[in-house]
Amino acid sequence: MAQRYLTLTGHLEELRNRIIISLAALLVCSAICLPFSSAILAALRVPARGALGRLVYFGPEEAFLVYMRIGVIAGLILSFPVIAYQAWAFVSPAVGRDLRRYAAYFVASSTLAFVSGCAFAFFVLLPAALKFLLGIGGQDMEPVISAARYISFVTASMLACGAVFEMPVAAFFLARAGVLTSAAMRRKFKYALAAIMIVAAVITPTADVFNMMLLALPMLVLYEVSIWVAFAAEKKRRSAYA
Repeated sequence: MAQRYLTLTGHLEELRNRIIISLAALLVCSAICLPFSSAILAALRVPARGALGRLVYFGPEEAFLVYMRIGVIAGLILSFPVIAYQAWAFVSPAVGRDLRRYAAYFVASSTLAFVSGCAFAFFVLLPAALKFLLGIGGQDMEPVISAARYISFVTASMLACGAVFEMPVAAFFLARAGVLTSAAMRRKFKYALAAIMIVAAVITPTADVFNMMLLALPMLVLYEVSIWVAFAAEKKRRSAYA
């Protein structure tokens, strides 16, 4: 396929088209998920099982907005492969011809990483965090949690972990493009460690060290995996240009 050379206006037009397609996919997937919002809400309450009673709402419109938010978040996860492909299609002209054949790999790996991060938050991080937060009041206070606050808390944690788990995918493609090296990642480990602790402190729903480390340790593992992934990508890049 011949290389396309676009002007700034052409790039902006291309970006607009990719965003429109992504939003259309999100809208369609959200519409598909919306009828199942009640069942999804029941599933999202699982991490707080045993520590939280009925969710409440404090305004006439709040229940409607909660179900809409659930539909949109579920639609975002469902439409993620389409969004990932549109992102790839936009940046692929700049990454070199030999990398363009990795479109399917990028979509599959980024989707798997995102879903894995969401699953980690749902099954590991959130149960521990919610148990700590909902139990901290002891006998002095009884939690009365609004559905809107609970759903925002849970979905924000899941999406943040989903984004963090993209680290190895980003490392592979940046190293494959020659922008990043495994040696540089190894040299900058102490800075990465500090950044990981800061990110873990920001993302972790609680302020205690245990739950922060519950996220920080997997991030350290992901960073180490990213170094080896970058190393493998460098070998592929050297063999391609040998």
